[in-house]
Amino acid sequence: MDCKIVLSDIDGTVITSDHRVLPRTAAAIRQIVGRGIPFALVSARMPAAIAPIVREIGVPTAVISYNGALVLASDGREIYDERMTRVHTEEVLRCVAERYPAATMNYYAGDTWYVRDRSDPAVQREEEITTVTSVTADFAALIAAEILPNKLFAMGAEELIERMERELSEAFPMLSVMRSLPHLLEIIACTVSKATGIEHLLAHYGIDRTEALAFGDNYNDIEMLRYVGYSVAMGNAPEEIKGIASDVTEANDADGIYHFLKKLHMVD
Repeated sequence: MDCKIVLSDIDGTVITSDHRVLPRTAAAIRQIVGRGIPFALVSARMPAAIAPIVREIGVPTAVISYNGALVLASDGREIYDERMTRVHTEEVLRCVAERYPAATMNYYAGDTWYVRDRSDPAVQREEEITTVTSVTADFAALIAAEILPNKLFAMGAEELIERMERELSEAFPMLSVMRSLPHLLEIIACTVSKATGIEHLLAHYGIDRTEALAFGDNYNDIEMLRYVGYSVAMGNAPEEIKGIASDVTEANDADGIYHFLKKLHMVD
């Protein structure tokens, strides 16, 4: 294929099970970028939580964060920024407060992570995992100041999050409500997806979708894998994801990205 850009999911794809970028994978990414082929990380994470991975790779990369709601070029310039509406934000927060008081709500706007209580154990765990420091804020005050979220994020017990996903999806069909992990729930505008984020990034570079290669490993990668010209599922992906992709490579813990790029003769 005539590949002019490479895109990759983060968790389960470009990083290992213990949250590292393997040396051969990092070297392969540096090599293709050095040859003038852009590389982009595509994730539900905020930019600040993606930055350590970019540093580990060792070369600037484009970033598609919040599952497509915020897109940044490799030099950090903002390409696209879509927020939830004020009405939807207020309605979701009110519904969660009334029906799911045990859930810990998080409010992501731009590259800032707002929480109501930094001492909340769930917040502290997320800070440790992402190495990002949250900011205490009154969500109503943020809305009043027109600082609207790219994403709302709920944390809680698995059974609570499963119920919230089901019930909030029914209550808010105009929003995308999905679990990223059994205890984590992402809420974004339904017009946002990894595919729409990629669309904006490709327009910035002047690259056609048929010239894009993407790696993914899970269900939240389906739209991305279907959108690009050539899609690759990791060896650790569920069989359903492997069936959707154009090809399958080794697992994330076995340098899957490196092996596939080498197979295409894109790296040495």
